This record gives sequence, C-alpha cells and structure tokens, in this order.
Amino acid sequence: MSEPESSTASHQNYRRSLGTISLTAVGLGSIIGSGWLFGAERAAKLAGPASILAWVIGAAVALTIALTYSELGSMFPKAGGMVRYGQYSHGSLAGYLAAWANWIAIVSVIPGEATASVQYMSSWHFGWAKGLYDGQELTLSGVALASVLLVGYFVLNWFAITLFAKTNTAITVFKVVVPTLTAGALLLAHFDSAHFTDHGGFAPNGWSAVFTAVAVSGIVWAFNGFQSPLNLAGEAKNPGKSLPKAVIGSILIALVIYVALQIAFLGAIPTADLSQGWSSLAYTSPLADLAIAWGLNWLAILLYADAFISPSGTGMIYAATTSRMIHGVQENGHLPKVFGKVDAKTGIPRPALVLNLVVAFLFLAVFRGWGSLAEIVSVATVISYITGPVAVMALRRLAPDLPRPVRLRAMPVIAPVAMVFGSLVLYWARWPLTGKVILLMAAGLPIWAWYELRKPFAQLKPHLMAGAWMVAYLFVMAGVSWAGSSDFGGHGYLPEGWDLLIVAAIGLAFYYWGVASAWANPSLAAVRQELADAEAAEAADAAAEGAQGSMGEPSRV
Repeated sequence: MSEPESSTASHQNYRRSLGTISLTAVGLGSIIGSGWLFGAERAAKLAGPASILAWVIGAAVALTIALTYSELGSMFPKAGGMVRYGQYSHGSLAGYLAAWANWIAIVSVIPGEATASVQYMSSWHFGWAKGLYDGQELTLSGVALASVLLVGYFVLNWFAITLFAKTNTAITVFKVVVPTLTAGALLLAHFDSAHFTDHGGFAPNGWSAVFTAVAVSGIVWAFNGFQSPLNLAGEAKNPGKSLPKAVIGSILIALVIYVALQIAFLGAIPTADLSQGWSSLAYTSPLADLAIAWGLNWLAILLYADAFISPSGTGMIYAATTSRMIHGVQENGHLPKVFGKVDAKTGIPRPALVLNLVVAFLFLAVFRGWGSLAEIVSVATVISYITGPVAVMALRRLAPDLPRPVRLRAMPVIAPVAMVFGSLVLYWARWPLTGKVILLMAAGLPIWAWYELRKPFAQLKPHLMAGAWMVAYLFVMAGVSWAGSSDFGGHGYLPEGWDLLIVAAIGLAFYYWGVASAWANPSLAAVRQELADAEAAEAADAAAEGAQGSMGEPSRV
C-alpha cells in the first residue's frame, strides 16, 4: 500500500462554521456527560472526602496534556486531529497505536453515555423502568433502550454540522445549569461537615486510593472531553485562536462544577449510609437518590430528565468526533478509502459514522454497566495521551518552520511533565486493569500489519525503529504495574513510594527516547505540502478578491 497522500479535497467538504463559543460548548458538553451523574459517588467510594483532590489532580493532568495538544491542533487544523499527530512525528507504527488507543477510548464513550442514561432511568417509579438495570449491568430491555439512544445520536449527526452545533450549544447550556443547580440545592438542603473528618478521616483509604480514583472513577473519562474541539479542528473558523481557548476554558469551567458537586455530594449523604464506611455506598442514581432523601423531589425529577439529556448530548458529540477520527485513521493509511469520504452537501463523513455505530453496538453488548466502561475508557485514554507530549517536541525539532499559532515558551518543561503525569495515571489504574487494556491495544496490531507488512522491509524499517519506543513503553508499563506495590494492585515487588518515583523516571526515559526517535516521514511531508497548498489557495483567493474590488472602484479624474 502506498504512503498516505495529501487529502485537501476531502477536507474542503468540511464546513468551517464552528467558532470559539461553539467549540467550547463541544468541549464542555463532552466533559459534562455521565461523569457528573456517577463520578462523585465512585470517587467517594474509593477516596472518601479526599475525592475532592482527585478532581483537582485529574484536571491538572488533563490541562497539562491538553496544552501539548493545543499546539498540535493549531498546527494541523484537520478533522480527527488527535489520531494524526503521532503519524506525523513518528510514522505508521507509533501513529497507528496512538490512533487505535484514542479511537477505542472515544468510541466506547458513546455506548457508555447511553448506558448511563438507561441506568438512571431504572430509578423511575415505573415497573418497566426498574427492569432496565439489575444493580450490576443493563438487562436485555435496558440494552435495547440504550441501542435506541445510539441510533438517535447517529441520526442527529447524519445531516449537517450546523444542526449539530445548534443542538449541542443548547444542550450544553442545560448541562451546565443543572449540575450547578444540583450542587447548590444539595448544599442548602443538608450539609454535614462531620463527614469530612469522621468515618476514617479525610483520606480513609490512603493517598493511593485518591490516585486510583483519578484513574478509574470516571475523572479521566470526564476530562477526556477536552479533545473533542481538537477532533473538530477541520470545522473551526479560526483554529489558531479558538482551539486553545475552547480546550483550556472547557477544562477549567468543568473543574469548578465537578468540585462543587463532589463537595455537595459528600455533605449530603445520610450519616446512616456511611455506617460501614465510604466503600459501602451503593446508589443506583446517586444524586437523584440524595435529592429524594432530603425531600427535593423537584430536583430528582430534573435529574432524571438531565440523566437523559446530559449523556445523550455527550454521546452525540462523540458520535461526531469519532467519525472525524475514523476519517483521520483512513488518511493515515490504515482503513479502506470509503471511510475517508465526506459528503459534499452536508460536510459529514457518513461511512465513518456507520462504522462507529456498529462498534458502539459491540461495546454495548459486551460492557453493559457504566462502571466497567468507565474503567476501560479511562485507561485507553491515558495510553492515547502519551504521544502528545512526545509529538509536540519532536515536531519542534523536525519542522521548526511550520506555523504554530499556539506556541508556549514553557513547552520544553510542560511536555515531559505531561508524560510523567500520563504514566502515573496509567499506573494508578491498578493491575490487572492496566494489563487488560494494554492487551486490548495490542489487539489492534493485526489491522496495522495487514496494511504495513506488504511493504518492502527497507521502506518499513524506519517506521518500526521510530515506533519501537511506544511498543516498549506499553510492555514496560504493564510489567511495572504487575510488579508494583499492593496499593495499586501489584505483587508488591516495588516498595510503596519508590514505585511512583520509578514510574516517573520511566515516563521521562521514554519521553526522551520518543522525541529522539522521530523522523521526517512521508506523512509529515504530505501534510506539509497540504498546508502549503492551502496557504497558496488562500493567498490566491485574497488576491482575486482584491482585484475585483479595485475593478469595481470608480475611476478618479
């Protein structure tokens, strides 16, 4: 198969209609989905009152990593941006692994949001609703209803990006108002400050539980939404300015909302429910259950409605962004050409939408509970993050001449710190979950092999050499997780405290290896030419408009 080619034509079919507000709504709408409905309880079960800090740590990790991707997104304002950057810096092997991890992390969110809606609906006071969820996973009727929601997300994305933008902005406003109102109402209804010191103290299960909460309780799942504006970069009006504002703004706004919700949840829990400790919490619809407990029936009704709207809004966004990611993977050369087609009339990559719908159905069939999907998504997300810090500095070395509308002076410090953060969160996810998801990453390699092993070895070798760091990183991190301290599910061969230093050192070592192994591969040459062609076309259009303007001016005597 030939190397990836420039694809200016297909990208011309996208409509550059999304401004800063729309993109911020996309980011915020992705972050505030089902995470706010379940995250507070799951984090509290693991970390108790210290779950507040887990949200702050999660936001810091996401913000640090997002800064690296903001520079990359402004450099390459192309649809499905997150799946492309590793390809540009390191070639097909690293690029494919990063794209696969990112796609798995995002496409599985879609059934996760549908599952969240149905799980909350199971608390409705109707016989048919109570039969949707058995306390652990969706029943057959629950899966059927979640499937209907998946089709709904698909249909809303089938027609036009402008319809998507208008619908999403309206939904996002609702999604911000309801969590804010919920936090305020619960704080006013009941707030027991003793919960923050009793029942084991502020961190009843130790600080390792706080770190694990960051990784698996839905916090990484939630903040992962920052990448949605980047995946829609091909439809941004002014990506250089709007993308970083949207990415950073959506993270900070969401952090305030999530911390307020976590504090309100901790204070509103009936003391009797904590008689056996924080780990005994077992609400089906956490926030709605608390609203009912304190007589806030109006809030419970609002939450039941929002439990449908918030996850559905996020599912709709991810259906849109994942279709752009599939387009990006196809342009990287690892899917049939049909998935790179963009409808000229609507600007929608419809074949990619269909593929993602099918995969979403498969995830729904296998993982029927929000918690199990949240864990898979979170770990796959962290794996997909690691190429951003490496690629941004590698491309500064390889392509210093490319325009960078967003260029941070502190990036040489931010990038390695982001790599360390990502490595720590991956370790915090605990063995054996880390091993299972890393195995899932390896499951995608046959697709890469199908397309790449047909090439002559001399042509394939530089791709293998440049991607070796990422393959080795996954194996090493799996080994460290297996051998790590018992606090993180390991076999105890690494002592507590030292294990975190070892993971940080591993992250730094692979960061420098990754940056050093980047090379000027054909994908980078293709996108460089594409950007040059687009700049030339814009200059020609400006010159033509100037000539028409001068011809239309009245002559002066």
